[in-house]
Amino acid sequence: MGAQMIEHVGIIGFGEVGGIFGQDLAAAGTVVTVYDTLFHNGRHQSSALERARKAGVHVAMTIEEMSQKADIVLSAVTASSALPAAKHAAPFLRRGQVYMDLNSVSPDTKMQIGGEIEKAGADFVEAAVMAAVKTARMRTPILLGGARASQMAGELQLLGIDASAASDRIGVASAIKMCRSVVMKGLAALAIESLFAARRYGAEEAVIASFAQTYPGMGWDKGLPDALTRRAVEHSQRREAEMREVVETLKSAGINSGMSSATADLQKWLTSAMEARNFEFKGDLPFSWQNVADKLAEPVEKDKRQ
Repeated sequence: MGAQMIEHVGIIGFGEVGGIFGQDLAAAGTVVTVYDTLFHNGRHQSSALERARKAGVHVAMTIEEMSQKADIVLSAVTASSALPAAKHAAPFLRRGQVYMDLNSVSPDTKMQIGGEIEKAGADFVEAAVMAAVKTARMRTPILLGGARASQMAGELQLLGIDASAASDRIGVASAIKMCRSVVMKGLAALAIESLFAARRYGAEEAVIASFAQTYPGMGWDKGLPDALTRRAVEHSQRREAEMREVVETLKSAGINSGMSSATADLQKWLTSAMEARNFEFKGDLPFSWQNVADKLAEPVEKDKRQ
């Protein structure tokens, strides 16, 4: 049996990933209904609803409403909210409906989510988003896992999503994602520690030249330092949460997790350092790792009310 066209997609979470997928799917003619807790948040409600209107998606004020007619429900929340969101949605899912978790969580967490969904009679498919969605949007590579992974890969491809099946077992796709993050996020953390310290000592040019000589072709003397630093700065809190999931993944496998734990700590430090100096990432402005390093080197102003 060939892939069937998905006509109605439900999305839990209207942040970066949910927002991009919702907008692009709606633009391609798919009916999209989204639910987000911000739709009930007095401070952010109006802006969240306006974003949804501009994206061309339908707004649901409850998860039950969002899931009623959806062929597939995509969960695009935060790592810490992935399991609670699944527990909240499970009672409203129906037999044959697919619940797909896109969040960066450990294989064990994916299996727990799958258990909640399957108890409700629906089908669970795990998804591992393998690159920044902001850049490639629906063409971002996504690995799927679960009994219906191959079928859903074909159906998502018909919608323009670059999905492929990694395994018919839950946990493999997320393990690929988690193990990749050990290196990808870890490399960014190492670059930030090294280069920010080197700049404070006036040694960054020599350090970068040494990296470029030792690893020619990586781009250390070109755009690599900016690329590594930019994503770490832009999504510092989210990266910390993901790396905590990586730590749990490694512990479950009986592997030392010291490097990944340190990466999570670096992201936590980065978030705190930016908040203390009221530094906000602005994606519409040219990015320079040197500017970030200089900003974070500034002394923290004490609260004048104290």
